[in-house]
Amino acid sequence: MVVSEENNSTQIKPTRAQGGAVIGGRKFGMELRPNRRALSAINQNIVGAQPRPYPCVVNKRGLSETNGICDKNPPIQAHRPITRKYAAQRSTLQQPCPEEVKKPKTSVNEFIVLEDTPLADVKDNGAVKDQLVPMSLEQTEIEISEKNQMEEVEMADIFEETITDIDSDDSKDPLAVVDYVEDLYKFYKKTESCSCVSPGYMAQQFDINERMRAILIDWLIEVHHKFELREETLFLTVNLIDRFLAKQTVVRKKLQLVGLVAMLLACKYEEVSVPVLDDLVLISDKAYTRKEVLDMLMLNTLQYNLSVPTAYVFIRRFLKAAQFDRKLEQLSFFLIELCLVEYEMLRYPPSFLAAAAIHTAQCTLFGDGNWSKTCERHTTYPADQLLECSRRIVGFHQNSATGKLTGVHRKYNISKFEYVAKSEPANFLLVQTPPQLIESHTLTHCK
Repeated sequence: MVVSEENNSTQIKPTRAQGGAVIGGRKFGMELRPNRRALSAINQNIVGAQPRPYPCVVNKRGLSETNGICDKNPPIQAHRPITRKYAAQRSTLQQPCPEEVKKPKTSVNEFIVLEDTPLADVKDNGAVKDQLVPMSLEQTEIEISEKNQMEEVEMADIFEETITDIDSDDSKDPLAVVDYVEDLYKFYKKTESCSCVSPGYMAQQFDINERMRAILIDWLIEVHHKFELREETLFLTVNLIDRFLAKQTVVRKKLQLVGLVAMLLACKYEEVSVPVLDDLVLISDKAYTRKEVLDMLMLNTLQYNLSVPTAYVFIRRFLKAAQFDRKLEQLSFFLIELCLVEYEMLRYPPSFLAAAAIHTAQCTLFGDGNWSKTCERHTTYPADQLLECSRRIVGFHQNSATGKLTGVHRKYNISKFEYVAKSEPANFLLVQTPPQLIESHTLTHCK
């Protein structure tokens, strides 16, 4: 590229002009004026340079577009060079456009292209006649509704009931066998059918009936309470009686002896301190002798099978799943002991009876709707399946203080058991039950 000689600094000679301070015989600043020429004049002398259509120093884009929209600042002359002083003046004179101030912020994915706006939509003064709405803004309502739905789903997930780990607090207790407790109760559920008896076994007894059985068990509950025996002893005693009567016919006068022998065996299996045999004979008003008690071959009839899961085994586990308090515990035992007296409750397996007793106790104390997912998971019974059995238990609760068989009511009507016998029954559960519903909820028992 060949540059003209005008750019050669050696040929530039200072010239005198009017004005300027005299320094060393010369006026300061006068020798620099000839050098301040427009860049366009220099560029025109460059060989091969294309002639520019405008004689301005820098071909700046005019502000007519923005001024057309704002219509406040007059157009700036393009031929004036932009110096620092002039740039400062421009910055102070320019005011932000109202539309730009009120322009909503958009996200990174939202782009508004104003160049695509047709010219027909712009008025003479430059204002947009019909401002186009971006697609992202058109979908704002849909996005808001979807966001609200997502928030509702998230809130539902937050309040959704979770299954509680009921064994977490006993992880350091070696007697709780947390590592094996789930397998143990799976085994109990699998073998509980062997501990059940046929609900119609009384038909083979020619000298006793269901009423006599109820009188015997009501008396044994009082004996159990008087001797202050363990709770599991009572449930095993009733189980041994029913299993023995299902296999052996008994005359009426020997029925009480069967109850005494069953309690003696249960005490030897469950208790640490077993009652003396003479005390059992004495409490029966000496109706039987010591020899008669020892000669009762109940173990042979039962084939020495005493390790059976009773309702007590399940009610303890299910109460833990229900996060019980003292009153719920005592009321549950009160209701399930009422079921021990009733012959008709033999149609239900022990686990189902325990779950129904706890469900009825929850309805009695707190109303309906307290059967949690944790209870359903550990009992394997939903609340609607327990409804028919709970209605029967409520009926027993209503009649517990009346009639001749009031042993259970008197036992739980003291301060030791929180006076739970005085609790108002859950009468709202007593609705008319269709017969087909009762049959569908009746469970299969071993014969």
